[in-house]
Parts: sequence; structure tokens; C-alpha cells
Amino acid sequence: MAEALQAQDFGAVGDGCMLNTAAIQAAIDAAALAGGRVVFAPGVYLTGAIFLKSGVTLQLDRGVTLLGSQALADYPLMPTRIAGIEMVWPAALVNVCAQQSVSITGEGCIDGDGQVFWDSYWLLRRRYEPLGLRWASDYDAQRPRLLQIYESFDVQVGGGLLLRRAGFWGLHICYSEQVTVDGVVIRNNGDEGQRGPSTDGIDIDSSRHVLVQNADIAVNDDALVLKAGRDADGLRVAECCEHIVIRDCIVREGAAGITFGSECSGGFRDIEVRGIEVHAPVPVGILFKSAPTRGGFAERLTLRDIKLIDVPVVLRATMNWNPGYSRAEIPAGMADVPAHWRVIAKPVSAEDGRTRIADVRVSGLQARGAQLAFEVEGVAQAPLAGFRFDCIDIEAQRGGYIYGAKDWLFSDAKIVLLAGEPVALPNDQDVQGLPSKTWHLQASLNKPDPSLQSFAVQDVS
Repeated sequence: MAEALQAQDFGAVGDGCMLNTAAIQAAIDAAALAGGRVVFAPGVYLTGAIFLKSGVTLQLDRGVTLLGSQALADYPLMPTRIAGIEMVWPAALVNVCAQQSVSITGEGCIDGDGQVFWDSYWLLRRRYEPLGLRWASDYDAQRPRLLQIYESFDVQVGGGLLLRRAGFWGLHICYSEQVTVDGVVIRNNGDEGQRGPSTDGIDIDSSRHVLVQNADIAVNDDALVLKAGRDADGLRVAECCEHIVIRDCIVREGAAGITFGSECSGGFRDIEVRGIEVHAPVPVGILFKSAPTRGGFAERLTLRDIKLIDVPVVLRATMNWNPGYSRAEIPAGMADVPAHWRVIAKPVSAEDGRTRIADVRVSGLQARGAQLAFEVEGVAQAPLAGFRFDCIDIEAQRGGYIYGAKDWLFSDAKIVLLAGEPVALPNDQDVQGLPSKTWHLQASLNKPDPSLQSFAVQDVS
């Protein structure tokens, strides 16, 4: 086993009061020279941003907490990607940047103590919204992430680690390869019911060969999410998120069980999600979200053995998600604006901005206590194509709707609609929720409009 270096030997004090950034970093730097581990005596270690090095294991045993400083100055600015845009942003609390063979393990805790950053966000957003700058508030209210893995290779995170109260996203994996996250618990809301904005769980962003398993997540935004860049900047970078496996996880709170987007400009390919259990109050089980300026694609996605318990919407797909955030326009008369505003607001043509999703396979899906089975609204020019549903078992009050879709096949699909309201298709057509129904939706364009529609549903049961 690699040599263990005690953080307290470098001056770290676990009293929750003394700032330990320099002491912990000195221990990490020494471990990098020895190819060793950094360990801690039980205690609460207040710290700003720390940077792990190649070959180092950060071992946080039970009883050890890294507590994030609430002073933004303790998180140095650095180049990174934030919400799909490459820009300068405060470092995370724990950073693995341009390194390899790094481990973060143990049953201890990384606590961002994020309330002060949540408050700063809401303050700025209240000021920005009347100016038409809802979209800019997310980029200008700087908040540290909890754990960043950036441009790195062969990184392991887990072993029962607790991640909590992130100032911004929890675990962000960006431009990295061969990353394994196994056995983390994420609790990003406050102890007294506070709800942190943008406190995602695990964001896998333009990365390859990533495995996430055995995660237990309760957050206030995306829980398990795939991302790949936003709009013109994401199309410029054009880095796909691919060869990803997410399995055997439970989502207790969040915006959805599993999410694709909305940052999808670089595309998603060869993603497998299986063995996911999602509970209320999570509002959506499976979520696809994009916007008219995102572009990108998704192909060869496999979702299987997903269990939804009292989740209101089984599957939602929207290509016009949250316009106030997604459509960045600099108000007329504003000339002296930050450079990143111009990057975010750079125009994207209608053709380049269409997200194309195809070849999605869903099997072994079970939902109980749902309100709606489907909320699907693609666009006629790039319909959501080639979805295959096999062995699904849904009980919902209503069927919902499917617009902007093409070539969807349901095989051995049991859809029980307790209120008797079927799945709506354009031109007042519908599909009844019948046990063991097999049907083929050939084309269903955007919304009911007789001049535009061309669709048919073929019952092949």
C-alpha cells in the first residue's frame, strides 16, 4: 500500500475554524512526490480549493470532513467549462485538473457549506431578471463546485464518500476519460430545508468511458445528467459525451431521475443507463431537454430496468426548454458587457441549432403513481426518431401527449391509464392505454395543425 502522509504533520487542524488550504495542499504535493496517500485524523478541516496531483489518493475516513470556505477568494479563478461554456470560473473545493491516476475515497465527507453562494445567486438573479438577463445570472453569480475532474485520466471516486451542500454543481466530470464513481452519497440541500440553485448531483460533460454506480442522490437540480456544451461555444468545441455507463443508483430528490441536456451541442453516443430507482418528489423519470440553439445529437442510448415510484411524469422530452435561460440575448443599448456574454449570445442558425435524437431503446421500465405517461414535444424539422419501448409497465392517471416524433415502436407495452385519458397525437388521434399493446407510431409532427401533419399509428399487436 502507498505511503500514508498525515495531513496534521503538515499543519492541518481539524477544529472547523482554522483555514487549512495551504497545509492540505502541502500534504498533497508531498504525496505526489512519494506516490502516496493523504490521510486525516478525525475532525472538520476548513479549506479553500485544493488540487490533487497524479498518483495521489485523498483518503477521507469516517469522521473526517473537508468543509468548504465561504470566502470566494479562497477559490482561485481558472479556465474551465461552466454550464456548457468555456470560461474563467472559481476552482472547485476539490480539483483534479490535467492529472492521472488519482483516487478520492473513504466514508468521510466533502461539505461545500454552500448557503452563502446560494444567497448570492438569488440576489443577483432578482436584479438581472427585470433587465432580461435571466440567462446571464447563472454565469455571473460565481459559485464553487464541490468536486471537479477536468481534462484528467484514470480517476476513482467513491468508497462511501458523502458529498453535501455544494455551492454549485456537486461532481463535475469534464473532458476526462476512464473515470469511475462508485458508492457516493450526495445531499446538496440544506439541513433545514434550504434548496440550493443549480446544485446538481453528477454531471458527465463531454467525457468518455465513465462508469457511475451505486450512487444515492438527493439534490435540487439535475441528479444524474449528461452534458456536452452549449450553443455556439459547444458546437465549436464539438466534444461528444460517449461510452458512459450509469447503473444501480437511487434518486430521491432532483429535477429528474436521468437527464440528457440541456447542454448537448457536442452530442451523446453509446450511453447505457440501467437499474435506476427514482422516488417522489422527483418530478420526471426520464428527461430529454434541449433548445433551438443547442444543436448536437443523441444516438445509441439504452435505458433499462428503471423503476419510478410516485414520479409525476414518466418521460418528458422538450426541444424548447426554459427559454428565459436557454435563449441568450443581450438587451439593446448594452454595449460594455462581459466577454462571456457575447460568447453565450453568439447566434446559431436554425439548421445548426436543431438537436437530432435517434435510436433510443427503453426496456424494463416500471412506473407506479404517475400523473402523465408522456410529455413529448419535438420539432417537425428534426423529429425525435427511432425510439423503441419494450416490456414497459406504466400506470398513470393520463396518457399525456407525443408530438414531434417519428418511428416509435412499443412492444409488449402495458400502459394503464387510471383516468382513461389516452396518449394524444396530432389531429385528435390517440393511443389507448391497453395492456400488452404493440403499436408503431410512424410520424407525429409538432402540434395539431392539419396543414402540417402527416402521421399514422399502426396497431401491430
